[in-house]
Amino acid sequence: MTDRYAQAVNSGFTKTLAKKLGLPRPAILRRYRAGDPLTAGPVLVVADSASKSDADALSQVLLGWDVDVRRDAGDDVRWGAVVVVLTEAAEPTAVAEPLLAAGSALRRLAGSGRVVTVSRAPGESDAPALAATRQGVDAVVRSLGKELRGGATANGVVLVDDVEVGHPSVLATLRFFVSARSAYVDGQLLRVGPADTAAVAGAIGRDGRLEGQVAVVTGAARGIGTAIARTLARDGATVVCVDVPAAGEALAATANAIGGTTLQLDVTADDAGQRILDHARERHGRLDVVVHNAGITRDKLLANMKPAQWEPVVAVNLAAQLRINETLLGAGIEGLRIVSLASTSGIAGNKGQTNYGFSKAGVIGHTRATGRLLAATGGTANAVAPGFIETDMTARIPFTTREVARRLPSLAQGGQPVDVAEAIAFLASPEAAGVNGQVLRVCGQHLVGQ
Repeated sequence: MTDRYAQAVNSGFTKTLAKKLGLPRPAILRRYRAGDPLTAGPVLVVADSASKSDADALSQVLLGWDVDVRRDAGDDVRWGAVVVVLTEAAEPTAVAEPLLAAGSALRRLAGSGRVVTVSRAPGESDAPALAATRQGVDAVVRSLGKELRGGATANGVVLVDDVEVGHPSVLATLRFFVSARSAYVDGQLLRVGPADTAAVAGAIGRDGRLEGQVAVVTGAARGIGTAIARTLARDGATVVCVDVPAAGEALAATANAIGGTTLQLDVTADDAGQRILDHARERHGRLDVVVHNAGITRDKLLANMKPAQWEPVVAVNLAAQLRINETLLGAGIEGLRIVSLASTSGIAGNKGQTNYGFSKAGVIGHTRATGRLLAATGGTANAVAPGFIETDMTARIPFTTREVARRLPSLAQGGQPVDVAEAIAFLASPEAAGVNGQVLRVCGQHLVGQ
C-alpha cells in the first residue's frame, strides 16, 4: 500500500507548498540495497573517558567495514551516523560530555542518519550510581528517537554480563542499527548476551550470511510473510513456504520466485510441527530457522466478544506456535533459530483487540521462556513486534484511523513489510547468536508501547 501523502510532500510543487505551510513531511527512508555503502556519510564515535578503549576498538571495526570514522564532533561534515560508547561509564556525571558532543553533531546528521549507543545493562549487584547511569541510557535513546528528523533513528546496543564490545553479536547488532536494514526500527535497545559465535565472526555483514541454511516461514503466501521469505532467500537461505491450502496458488508463486518449496498446512493441526520438521529434513536435509508469521485478527470489543472471535485468534497466533515449538525442542536441533511475530498491540494493548493483544503478549512471554530452553543447544528464540505496516490488511482500516496510525510514530509514516523482514533476517542469522529471548519493535517508534 502506498502512502500518497508522504510521496506528495516530498516531490515537486507539493513539496515546496508543504514547506511553506509547515505541513508534516515524513522522510523517504533509506532502505537496504545491495552495493550501497553501509552509512550515508562519515561516522562520529564519541565516548566517556573510561570507555575510550572500547571506542577505539569499535572505531577499528568500523574502519574495517570501509566506513570513514571520525572522533571529533567539530569536523565540518554531514554525519552518516553517531556512535556513543558508554560501556564503562560508572557515574551519572560521566555521560554528559559524550552525549553533548553527539548532540552538537545532530544538526549535521544526514537524512536517514543513525545514532547508536553502546552501553551495559544494569546488574542486580550494581552500586546505585552505576545502576542509575546504565538505566539512564534507556531514556536517552527513546527520547532522542522522538527528537530526530529526516528519517534519522536512535537505537542502543546493550551488553549483558561480561560481554565485551568485540563479541561478534555486539558488532553484528551495531552494524544492523547503523545500516539501512533498520530503516523502521527507532527508539529500541537490544540486549546482547554471552554466546559462542567464534565460527561466524568473519561472516558479519557479508552477503549470503544464511547460505546453506534452511528456513521455514509460516503465513508465507502474502504480505509480511512473502517479504520474509524473499529476504531470507536473498540472504542465501533455502526457504520452505508454509500456508493454508486455500492460499496454495499465492504460496506457490512466492516459493517459485525464490527457488523454495511449499508446504500446504494449517498450523493449528496437532501434527503441524512434525510435518514441518519432516518436510525440511526430507526435502532439504536439515532445519535451521523457523519464522512464526502466521496470524489472524477477529477484532471486537470484549463486551461483544464471542468464542468465534476469541478462540481462532489464540489458536493460530499463540497455541500453534507453542505446539510447533514443543516438537522442535524435542528434536534437539543444534543452533536452531526461532523468530516469532508479536505486535505492539501485545505490548500496550489496542481497543477491540483483547483477543489479539492476549495472543501477541503470549508470544512475547513464550519467546523469553523458549530462548532459555534453546540456549542449551546453541539456539535462540526472539520476537519482532511490528507497529503499523503498509499491507493489504491495514489498507482496509478506515481512512482517518489509518492516517492517524501512520503519523503517530516518530518517523511519521507506516513501515513496509520488508522492514519487518530485515529485522527477522538479522535475528535469524548465526551472527545474532548473542541475542536471545528479546523483542525487537519495528514500529518507527510508535506512540503505542513506548
